[in-house]
Amino acid sequence: MSDPADAGGSSGGNETGSTDREYVDRAIELAEEAVEMGNTPFGALIVLDGEIVAEGHNETLSEDDLAAHPELTLARWAGRELDADERARCTMYASTEPCPMCATGIHYAGIGRVVFGVAGETLDELTGDVVSIPCAEVIRRAGSETAVEGPIAEAAAMELHESVYGDESADGES
Repeated sequence: MSDPADAGGSSGGNETGSTDREYVDRAIELAEEAVEMGNTPFGALIVLDGEIVAEGHNETLSEDDLAAHPELTLARWAGRELDADERARCTMYASTEPCPMCATGIHYAGIGRVVFGVAGETLDELTGDVVSIPCAEVIRRAGSETAVEGPIAEAAAMELHESVYGDESADGES
């Protein structure tokens, strides 16, 4: 799925500070790849003990699969490929706050932490097409131990969304 040499982070534990930002920036790059492949701009990756172990980008249009969000795809991958302890030590980095469907998948997979670039509510202001129930709220209601942090790269993530959705939703506003 990825080259762990791309991690660029520490060698263990949860990542913090500038490393979080570096991983969210990588998720934004994955979102750019999604757009290049004709999909909407969403990307995500999973870091385990300081190494990227999986990456993904949105494939809802290219795969004609409404559930092919990168966060759900990666949560399903983690559920198959990692044991419960490994999943609890993982951080999922996402270009945009995981939607309720993806947050539920993250909960069931037992991913320990989520860090995202831009809030779903902020994206909804641009598109008017987001189910804006915060990821942290879904996680809380599910009784999960998953920590949710963000937004941490709102301007960078929104720049990409605006390049994709701006013309069709701006109507003269910006």
